[in-house]
Amino acid sequence: MDQVYFDNSAGTKPDERVIKAMMPYLEEKFGNPSSQFYPAGIEALEAVTEARGKVAGLVNCAPEEIIFTSCATESNNLAVGGLAHANRQRGNHIIFSAIEHYSVMYQKERLEKEGFSVTLVPVDNTGIIDLDRLEKELSSDTVLVSVILASGEIGTIEPAAGISRLLRGRDILFHTDATAACGVIPVDLGEIQADAMTFSASSMHGPRGAAALYLKKGTRLRPMMAGGYQERGLRSGTENVPAIVGFGKAAELAVLERASRLEQVKRLTGKLANGLPSCSEYLHFTGHPEIRLPNIVSFWIEYIEGESILLWLSASRVAASSGSACSSNISGRDERDLSASHVLTAIGVPNDICAGSISFSLSSRNTDEEAEYVLKIMPEITAKLMSMSPWYGDKIKKGGN
Repeated sequence: MDQVYFDNSAGTKPDERVIKAMMPYLEEKFGNPSSQFYPAGIEALEAVTEARGKVAGLVNCAPEEIIFTSCATESNNLAVGGLAHANRQRGNHIIFSAIEHYSVMYQKERLEKEGFSVTLVPVDNTGIIDLDRLEKELSSDTVLVSVILASGEIGTIEPAAGISRLLRGRDILFHTDATAACGVIPVDLGEIQADAMTFSASSMHGPRGAAALYLKKGTRLRPMMAGGYQERGLRSGTENVPAIVGFGKAAELAVLERASRLEQVKRLTGKLANGLPSCSEYLHFTGHPEIRLPNIVSFWIEYIEGESILLWLSASRVAASSGSACSSNISGRDERDLSASHVLTAIGVPNDICAGSISFSLSSRNTDEEAEYVLKIMPEITAKLMSMSPWYGDKIKKGGN
């Protein structure tokens, strides 16, 4: 079997129709959208405008409320830092959930150095944020709450609409990172009522290099880059026209094919969830059993390192991801990367018997054959790693259960 790609949370394969839509703007249609005095520039601007409408349609907002960026990390940084600084006269207190993506979580230290106070609100053992605790942490100085819409690691979906209702009338801004969810499940800003939301083309079979920040009309945002007046002056820099066009096509297809895509991934993840427990009596699923993304199956196995499972899977031509103490991005790692996944810690996974989790994130391009192959090889991988585990060896010596 060729490689099984079960790491779609990290990035999906671009759809052939997306690539086809992009190609003219990589070849003959090379104009700059800011150059509006001749046909090539006007043509590029029209393409960006059309794509903006399609992306807005995916999440039910006005086209002018979409700001194009290069990636979800940029969108998250622009949202959190830009909203905090632009609205600082309203307060210096910011709240994150304890399971935010690193592109939100790693801003905590920087914001605190800039004079903000940042509070992390805990989640329960399924990953759902504690709304009562969130309400208790709100104060007259709170200016921004940023809570992820759904975790790409454990799959849990957060009560975003409930958070927006909680904040309504308090003059507190709400940002949600919808990167893992948008294009997988319906995301409707008419229901969520967020002030800002992050999502990306690469999570819905679009190209890398294009993402979006929804910004509710009238919301103040401080730009993070100085330059021209692209994206209404909120995100300077020449637009990546081919990628934006691809984003628009990917968003259009995500809406048109939503039902069939959901049916496919639900069936495949159901097959995996039913079959994986036979791999080991020490296997534990993570995330909420029902309120979760339909394309993610996440678990950990007592006494076995998540990274070890990942390497054995890779040797068997299976791509997955691990929320473990080690990351695959070895170069440039700092001391934060050597600690256990903050998401696993937040949901109470015991450090003494858990050395990392595995997440299978699927798309509608995956097949029954691939799911069956993974279920076939997992018992052997688990048995080999268990026999090599010093933690499990100690347990046997001590006669533990």
